[in-house]
Amino acid sequence: MMEAVILAGGRGERLRRAVPDLPKAMAPVAGRPFLEIVLASLGGKGFRRAILSLGYMADKVVGHFGRRFAGMELVHEIERAPLGTGGGARLALARCRDDHALVLNGDTFLDFDAAGVEALWRRERTPVVVAREMSDTARYGRIETRDGHVSGLTEKGAPGPGLISAGHYLLPTGILDGFPPGLPFSLETDFLAEAVSRRPFRVFVSEGRFIDIGVPEDYARAGREIAGVER
Repeated sequence: MMEAVILAGGRGERLRRAVPDLPKAMAPVAGRPFLEIVLASLGGKGFRRAILSLGYMADKVVGHFGRRFAGMELVHEIERAPLGTGGGARLALARCRDDHALVLNGDTFLDFDAAGVEALWRRERTPVVVAREMSDTARYGRIETRDGHVSGLTEKGAPGPGLISAGHYLLPTGILDGFPPGLPFSLETDFLAEAVSRRPFRVFVSEGRFIDIGVPEDYARAGREIAGVER
């Protein structure tokens, strides 16, 4: 059974003008909450359980989805105070039943080969960063690779083509246990940026459709790009 942890607790400050009364992951795209599109895609790829890491306006998410959606059991892990992507992931991973889970950002959609990522994990038992080739990595930061492994992560601002993190990580469920529960931290800058120098992280490159609604210009075009995703 494949499990997912979806980080959907953010306020979405950059989208406040466009979506003033909803958490970022519930922003409407092509007539549906964005998180609905993400969950439907995961359900179609064989995931059967998802832990939703919630915070800001968590009641909007819980009320919309309840405990089941797209053939998946949904578990709601609600922060008492903002914990960042790392703190939220730390608590949500503790609710997983398996020894690994896919951790993804709730404001990012990626059509990726879930079975291929799972097979890579089962062969090597190594954390996996799902990457995407982009014509310009400046907005996202860049992944440096060597022999199929992550060799480094660069900050945003490096222009030109390259690989970026698509915001999807297959991780052992205990990988964040070194951080105390309830401690706010960033999964990307406080953990991954340093962790890739201490242990192997595999790279899995996806060529599927990718959209991040985190900034207004990308949110505006998300409806056009995702309108064809199956309900």
